[in-house]
Amino acid sequence: MAARVIDGKAIAASMKERIGARAMELREKGRPPSLVAILIGDDQAAASYARSQEKHAKEAGIEFALVRLPTGTTQAEAAEAIERLNRDTSVHGIMPHMPMPRGLDGFELQQRIAPAKDVEGVGATNLGLLAMGRDALAPCTAAAAVECLRSVVPDIAGRDTVVVGRSVIVGKPLAMLLLAANATVTQCHTRTRGLAEHTRSAEILMVAAGVAGLIGAEHVAPGTVVIDVGTHRVTLIDANGKEVTRTVGDVRFDEVLPLASAISPVPGGVGPVTVSMLLENTLRACEKSTS
Repeated sequence: MAARVIDGKAIAASMKERIGARAMELREKGRPPSLVAILIGDDQAAASYARSQEKHAKEAGIEFALVRLPTGTTQAEAAEAIERLNRDTSVHGIMPHMPMPRGLDGFELQQRIAPAKDVEGVGATNLGLLAMGRDALAPCTAAAAVECLRSVVPDIAGRDTVVVGRSVIVGKPLAMLLLAANATVTQCHTRTRGLAEHTRSAEILMVAAGVAGLIGAEHVAPGTVVIDVGTHRVTLIDANGKEVTRTVGDVRFDEVLPLASAISPVPGGVGPVTVSMLLENTLRACEKSTS
């Protein structure tokens, strides 16, 4: 039986519909949820992502504003821009776009965002709360991966789950979210010895290693649910001998598809859900500020 291919776009659309209904209730109470992005410099990819964010936010009934700062902005000036947004009670979510121009410390600026407005979930306070099993704004990509998993496995309690990856904003929080859902979690990474031996023992395999094509058929047991979080732009040679650029994941999709019971594709899997999770976090931040 062929694997079920998880439709991230459909999951994201369903999420946006639910978010829109809740956002409408808040707007009727005179408290419209608001997300502000900060873009420093002229990185075109970040500017394109900001436009996409605005489109999705407005579709979900969330107000969106983009604060643009010039390339020569100093660390102190960027920090003051964040502090102004922290003080603005009409703003519920703050997201600084990466990468930042040379000379700016993006990590330090992210840590300046008020925890209640840290809708990317990358601040030390939210990550610490998540580690302690307390209510927190979780990192969007990690939360999106779990949302994709729940679309095919609603109850993951007790399931043998392997996470491949240990980054601060995906791998580690992903393991913490799974533990909070009572999954039995093994965490691996690119330096794990005998990686395939670990991954073949999994009922659920979550891959966020940041290495294109790391996981293939030799890593997956029949019937495994595979969630691929990786996203890479790679240049390949097609059947006609021409160079083509494609988006691929950490999983060799065509190899794993015949083995898995369900699998998220790249693109079209976790990615679209990540955008909706940012809106979900913004909505939650607004709801908490009015409670």
